[in-house]
This record gives sequence, C-alpha cells and structure tokens, in this order.
Amino acid sequence: MRVVTLRLPEDQHQRLKAMAQARGISLNKLFEQLTAQALTENDIEARYRRLAASGSAQRGLELLDYIDKAGNSGLEK
Repeated sequence: MRVVTLRLPEDQHQRLKAMAQARGISLNKLFEQLTAQALTENDIEARYRRLAASGSAQRGLELLDYIDKAGNSGLEK
C-alpha cells in the first residue's frame, strides 16, 4: 500500500471529514472508497468507448429504443 499526500482546500477537507463521519468510517477509508468508485467508472467508460468504436451505430440505437420501451412499460397506467 502507498502513502499519498493530498492538498485540499480547507472547506473540502472539512466536508470530506463530515462525510466520513456520517458513514462511520475513517477519512482514509472514504478516500479508498471514492477512488475505487472513480476508477471503476473510468474503466466502464473506457470499455464502452471501445465497444462503441467497434460496434454498429444502428444496432446501438435499436438497443437504446428497446431499453427505453422496456423501462417505460412499467410506468404506463
């Protein structure tokens, strides 16, 4: 495990401390969770960009229409 020194504005530091306290975890654990989330989101975005670059735009639009219709079917009265 590495040690990282991070410089933050005082207000951000206080808000992060409050967030960690509200979650019942240390500030260090909060940073671990937030960075893991950011890395996961980045990996997902990179994966979908690779898939989009190699896929069919028409098929992608068809899938989005399908998802939209499936998601809205439960909202109709």
